[in-house]
This record gives sequence, C-alpha cells and structure tokens, in this order.
Amino acid sequence: MIDNRLQEGFTVWFTGWSGAGKTTLAIEIEKSLRESGIPYVQRLDGDIIREDLTRDLGFSKEDRNENIRRVTFVAGLLSRNGVATLVSFISPYREAREKARALCHNFIEVYVKCDSDTLITRDIKGFYKKAMNGEIQNFTGIDDPYEEPLNPEIIVDTGRMSVEEARDTILACLHEKNLVLPA
Repeated sequence: MIDNRLQEGFTVWFTGWSGAGKTTLAIEIEKSLRESGIPYVQRLDGDIIREDLTRDLGFSKEDRNENIRRVTFVAGLLSRNGVATLVSFISPYREAREKARALCHNFIEVYVKCDSDTLITRDIKGFYKKAMNGEIQNFTGIDDPYEEPLNPEIIVDTGRMSVEEARDTILACLHEKNLVLPA
C-alpha cells in the first residue's frame, strides 16, 4: 500500500546560473520525496525539455520567455492535479518567474546561487569560457542578464553548502508549508 504523504500538488522552481546545482538539487528532492512515499513526482529539467518540448527555440530573450511560458503551462497542470513538480531552469528573467508563480499551484522559488569561481570550476563543457571568448552568444551572466529573485522562499548557496544541506533546507520549507508531511 502506498503511503501518500503529499497533501496537494506544488511546484518547486529552481532558478540560478548554469552550473549552480539546480538539476542536482531537483534530483535529490525527487529521490527524497519518492522515498517518503509520495507517488506523483515529476521533474522538468531545462536540458531535457529543450530536447523535445522547446527544441524550436533559441536563446534570445523572446525565446527564453517562450520556453518558460511552455514549462509554466506544464508545471501548472501538474501541480494543480496533485503532482509534486520540480522545475530546474536558469529562468533568468523575473517577469517570467512571476508569471510562473501566478500560474503554478503552491509555488516555491528556490534561488540556487553560487560564486563565479565555483561555477567556472564546475563547467566541464567549457560554456563559460566559450561565452567569455565570444563563441557563445546570449549566455546568462556573461552577455545576457540574470535577474536575481527579489523574494524567493529559499536561497541555497551551493558554493558554501553541501548538496545534503541544501536538500534538507528545501525539504524543511516544504514541511513548514505543510506541502509534505514529515517522515
């Protein structure tokens, strides 16, 4: 028998620069929620979504906003229907994130921040170096802005916190908001 510990659907929206740890944390939260008995958990990840749902979009501001609009639509459907929805996208623009907040059920914004030295160290694909050399255009934080969240529910600094500490901080918030029952 499944112990459904999910009170109702919600959306945890991970935002931050490339390499900050959004996907890593979303995977950890997904594991924790499933282990606690929540049967309906869906992770929407930027790299995966761009392969299918938004492959027609580039990285201009308009295309990034359209990307987030489509993801918001999916996350809203899922969260309103009882699914714990974990969204990990750079989502660099405040206005797009605020629209997501308005359309997703029980929206929790997690700002995953990290210092630039750590980001560059983690950059195994060399995107930051290529962007700084002008080989990649519209790269968030280099030649395209990242608008920090003004009032996120959670801020985790992955340059200073372990993955486990960040995960536990997020889970504590979900418990405090009665979105997930304590184990």
